[in-house]
Amino acid sequence: MTKFDILFIHPNAAKKIYQDLSEDFSAVEPPIWAGMLTAHCLKRGFGADILDCEALHLDDVAAAQKVKEADPRVACFVVYGQQPSASSQNMAGAVSLAEKVKQGSPGIKILFVGGHVAALPREVMEKHPFIDLVCQNEGVYTISFLLLTNLNDKLDQVPGLGYRNNGQIILNPPSPIVAKQDLSSELSGVVWDKLPMKNYRTALWHAMPNDCERAPFAALYTSLGCPMKCSFCMINIINRQENEYADGSAVFRYWEPEFIIRDFEVFAKLGIKNVKIADELFVLNPNHFMKLCELIIERGFDFNIWCYSRVDTVKENYLATLKKAGVNYLALGIESGNTKVRKDVTKGRFDDVDIRAVVKKIRDAGINVAANYIFGLPEDDRDSMQMTLDLAMEMNTEMANFYSAMAYPGSPLHGIARQQGWKLPETYAGYSQHSYETQPLPTKYLTAAEVLRFRDEAWLKYHTNPAFLNLLKKKFGKIAVDETSKSTKIKLRRKLLEEKEILR
Repeated sequence: MTKFDILFIHPNAAKKIYQDLSEDFSAVEPPIWAGMLTAHCLKRGFGADILDCEALHLDDVAAAQKVKEADPRVACFVVYGQQPSASSQNMAGAVSLAEKVKQGSPGIKILFVGGHVAALPREVMEKHPFIDLVCQNEGVYTISFLLLTNLNDKLDQVPGLGYRNNGQIILNPPSPIVAKQDLSSELSGVVWDKLPMKNYRTALWHAMPNDCERAPFAALYTSLGCPMKCSFCMINIINRQENEYADGSAVFRYWEPEFIIRDFEVFAKLGIKNVKIADELFVLNPNHFMKLCELIIERGFDFNIWCYSRVDTVKENYLATLKKAGVNYLALGIESGNTKVRKDVTKGRFDDVDIRAVVKKIRDAGINVAANYIFGLPEDDRDSMQMTLDLAMEMNTEMANFYSAMAYPGSPLHGIARQQGWKLPETYAGYSQHSYETQPLPTKYLTAAEVLRFRDEAWLKYHTNPAFLNLLKKKFGKIAVDETSKSTKIKLRRKLLEEKEILR
């Protein structure tokens, strides 16, 4: 590498976040935001490159050495993850590496951008003195304006920047976010040619329609943000321009289908079949997602795609086109089997929608369902959590995610948790669903340990259920059953539960 302005870094926190699942079962996804920010800076005429420490299997020592050799003006840690809430857990790897970079290369400015930093910019800088600069939202304009400075003077003129001045932390007024009409010019894609595309792999369940071939794999955004305001979600925090929490920043923007199809053309040329559309809500605006599907169909591509929908946005007349375009999984946020629990946390409610009927229509169209459930929402008790598990077992979808409720920084629920004095994770890894240090929320009726124990037992019960394994064998073959069974043999250690056992 030669001297340049900025190096975008995706840290490696896989082992801390996923424990032993990181070896074979967790996905390794391309860092979409880092790739888009790199492209933005290159288009603005800055020297920029990207370093994906996770995909390259770099530990902190090796990664810090690569940063030192690159010697950029700015080392920008882009802290996102496989879903919006993963920003907080990925801070574990980011701060560890950033400290080592600062120790070995004190002249390089350390910049952080991502959902967690957007939610808690001052707190992050107070906690980590080696972080010189932070972005307070998505950071696009903040970064390019910052690179126009000498990194020391006129920092007060960089919108959205957080920086240090004579020992004081200064947070400038937030930067505007990129307007919808400017997306294709300001965020003009991902620098696929600068990423180790052969090193990415998808999740096992996603690969099942592709004979369990998990690589190669790509993920991309076709839209940003979400118009909904669910209290447990923090996706919109990076859209904020004045609010501390995401509730007032429900902005939805999308690239035109004619622009996005170029990424799919790149994937086809690279021989990539497994594709994740990472939008928080892809099946929303038919003028967007249906047109993109039609363009994929016109080109005769053969992708294995999964994407997100909601039970109240997916309509029967969309399904044939989605399936023909290669959408083999629709992920639905069912959250809870109890209407009262669900209504308490979900805005843009779907309590009048027959969840079972929607799932049946999707599956009748030949599309698999990835159902997402949350245990431990504020109104949950043992009976309501059992209702959720019973619903999951009854519907027996091709994939089921079981989460414990977390108060992710940037979500309205995080603000409520702080006001109520609920215990929050003491470490970044504590925000990971799979980590040893995971710390879910208590409910009005259950302790955090009770919620976590129920979640872990529910996951095992579902994935060892003979009806579920028979479904996998019938649809995807014996290899899908064998690989799923292997994953159930990996037992996650839980500090919270081990402490409870000691106290008994």
